[in-house]
Amino acid sequence: MADIPDELIKLERSAVEAHAKLSGLEGEAYEAQWRAWHEAAAVFQAAVTEYAARDGVTMSRYEVEQAVKKAVRHPASAG
Repeated sequence: MADIPDELIKLERSAVEAHAKLSGLEGEAYEAQWRAWHEAAAVFQAAVTEYAARDGVTMSRYEVEQAVKKAVRHPASAG
């Protein structure tokens, strides 16, 4: 597995945590948390795109995203 920057791991964790906070919310609280999750996910996606476009990165954007998600969601099997 290629080395994944810690910053991408942190951004994905932030998005996952923001999504988890949606559980049990309703109304305005749900809407506010949904916006927080959406923003965290958008920041992660932009960072993945930027990283994959760098010179020397041999993984596709898709491969980078999947590697980060696997590292965050299944750390025991990530590498």
